[in-house]
Amino acid sequence: MPDIARNVLVTGAAGFIGFHLSKRLLEMGHSVVGLDNVNDYYNTQLKEDRLSILKREDGFKFVRLHLEDEERIANLFRAENFSHVINLAAQAGMPYSLKNPQAFVKSNVMGFLNILEGCRHSGIEHLVYASSSSVFGLNTTTPANIHQNVDHPISLYAATKKSDELMAHAYSHLYGIPTTGLRFFSVYGPWGRPDGVAYLWTRAILKNRPVKVYNHGKMRRSFTYVSDIVEGVARVLSNPAVPDPEWTGQCPDPGSSSSPYRIYNIGNSNVIELEYFLSLLEDLLGKKAIRKDMPIPPGDFTDNAADVSDLMRDVGYNPSTPIETGLANFVAWYKDYHNVK
Repeated sequence: MPDIARNVLVTGAAGFIGFHLSKRLLEMGHSVVGLDNVNDYYNTQLKEDRLSILKREDGFKFVRLHLEDEERIANLFRAENFSHVINLAAQAGMPYSLKNPQAFVKSNVMGFLNILEGCRHSGIEHLVYASSSSVFGLNTTTPANIHQNVDHPISLYAATKKSDELMAHAYSHLYGIPTTGLRFFSVYGPWGRPDGVAYLWTRAILKNRPVKVYNHGKMRRSFTYVSDIVEGVARVLSNPAVPDPEWTGQCPDPGSSSSPYRIYNIGNSNVIELEYFLSLLEDLLGKKAIRKDMPIPPGDFTDNAADVSDLMRDVGYNPSTPIETGLANFVAWYKDYHNVK
């Protein structure tokens, strides 16, 4: 990233990726305004602990705010004069979308619209936003790539993320806002979310509780260590989307456009089977899991592998953390944070 001080809005700054990304941007010398509503979807203490670290950093400012608060979001953009925006805030958790669909539309659709409007009226140089690998839905081509059609989501969460991509394209086309959507694949690491598989299984094993193993452990994932994700996002931020001169409406490429719009997969191309993931955890914890085999839950995938060749080509993205190293780092953090001897 060029040695230029920037004022970056990071939404979802109290979240897992937002926390690590905010730290990285501050280390690079940028100012960061971190926005989060600190909702109780999962333990708010974990979010507050992340924030307490960020608040000790020079150049960080925290704003507690809901994305769907149209007036206050508009006021924030007017007051702060952001140069760049990274929108990571969203109602997450695919299973939760089955129980509380309204929360997903409010945050992920209406909230994102307010971010787009803020960018529209503020001369933002680049909007980078979180999409999700879940948008691939019924598309079973593997590894999934950005040039495939993604019009068949199988969860409301995925549908809201696809909606974000569509709205971003409309704003790129209408107002010339450079927008880049990143489809995240299975992020894990220290300070991770309690509903993530690493956290869930580690806690269950240590507490002698059953570990829910779906599809007999035959699910495959592009597990990606959080520092590799953060490096990729930082690289994307400094490479604003530009129109693709080869794009044509007669054969439209879903991953680019004649407008300043791009979509990328961001993940690790080394696909890990959940059975191996569990065996690594058992070795690291020195303890066998109490298995409870379960069928595939509604809206989930047996195979979620990432083709990240476009991101590697365009910004030099190179995820390099092996699963063995990343999981060891996570377990060490978990034991320290929860005071496990």
